[in-house]
Amino acid sequence: MKEQQGFRKYLVLTFLIGFGFFTMGLMDPLYDTYLPIFLKRYISSNALVGSVMTLDNILQLFLIPIVAIWSDRTRTRFGRRIPFIIVMLPLSAILFSLIPSMAAISLASLIIIVFLFNIFKTSVRGPVVALMPDTIPGDYRSEANGVINTMGGIGLIIGTLVLARLMQVSESLPFVTAGGFVLLATLILFIFVKERKPDDTEEEKQPSVFASLKLIFSSGDTSVIRILFALFFWFMAYEGAKPFLGLYLVDVMKVSSGNAALAQGIAGIASVLLAIPSGYLAHKMGRRKFIRLSLIILALILILVPSTGLVSRSFALPAGSSLILFLILMFFYGAVWIGVVVNSFPMLWQMASYGNMGIYTGLYYTFSQTAAISAPPITGAIIDLAGYPGIFIFGSICMLLAWFIMGGVKRGEVQHDDNSNSTQKG
Repeated sequence: MKEQQGFRKYLVLTFLIGFGFFTMGLMDPLYDTYLPIFLKRYISSNALVGSVMTLDNILQLFLIPIVAIWSDRTRTRFGRRIPFIIVMLPLSAILFSLIPSMAAISLASLIIIVFLFNIFKTSVRGPVVALMPDTIPGDYRSEANGVINTMGGIGLIIGTLVLARLMQVSESLPFVTAGGFVLLATLILFIFVKERKPDDTEEEKQPSVFASLKLIFSSGDTSVIRILFALFFWFMAYEGAKPFLGLYLVDVMKVSSGNAALAQGIAGIASVLLAIPSGYLAHKMGRRKFIRLSLIILALILILVPSTGLVSRSFALPAGSSLILFLILMFFYGAVWIGVVVNSFPMLWQMASYGNMGIYTGLYYTFSQTAAISAPPITGAIIDLAGYPGIFIFGSICMLLAWFIMGGVKRGEVQHDDNSNSTQKG
């Protein structure tokens, strides 16, 4: 009870910081769902569509760590993260709103606008993510991560279940509306979120980038490395399926394009409902144990997805039952997946200090985006060779590999890494 009361004084601040995640949750599902559909108008191969979808991930692999580390060393009267946010988020919003218009012109114009959009959206992600651990003490970062992921989930729900339906009115309308929401969220962040200033001790202790990386990878403690490789595999599962869920619903479940984002929307609802409870539960249960349990459940859910049609036929269920069963599985997938996301970042941040928070954030994205680059071409090829069920089996195997690797993690729990709690000074 004491711990929960302790977090309550950070709740409003965390909610406001969450508007940064809201913008990502709003744009990402529309992008992931409809860009493959736009691309399929020009490209017939699923493997090639998957390859094009990795263009943004290639940028993320380099830009997120670079800008996150750059923001570590930025000092302005607005703080070290906010200057990046107030410039790059509005530019992202404008470019995002132009994607459908460019898709109607040509493949070249579509790829150019997507490239420019991802330059700015990718660059701002590191500062947006690092803003929370800068201001929230290490003891409460699982709970705080639950709150900001809830905000991201609300953005996802609005994007997939509300804005996506506007596709039937105009392809540009959901993207332009989302861009307007992003501009509003940027204004809220700028007005209400005030960054904590570091004290002199924290400034003096700030290591160089290379010194920090050397310390991380040569300390003899494999916990950081294990978490990074585990998250590589669970993101292989997640990113491998994500670009093709819309196509799966359209091609296999025969839904309309306006409902192509339904799976992500259902998973988003579950994420909103379970993000905050999963942070509190992992705090009590232990982050590593909670994540490993979640990975086992995710592996089981993924292996069950291809059986929805068989179950529907075997029990002579009414028409549409296969879709309902699939969406039920997606709901549980979203509910469990958010527990992994909410608690993995705090495990890394728990091992960091104020001076190198951006470096740990950058490492997280280096490994997750390497998976995001690698997975879609692989799963696209799997679809071409074996059909859609193959990507869910592939995902299940990746989740089990992540579960095995996480077994050797020894750090990242609140009581083990007090050095990360320097934010409590401010």
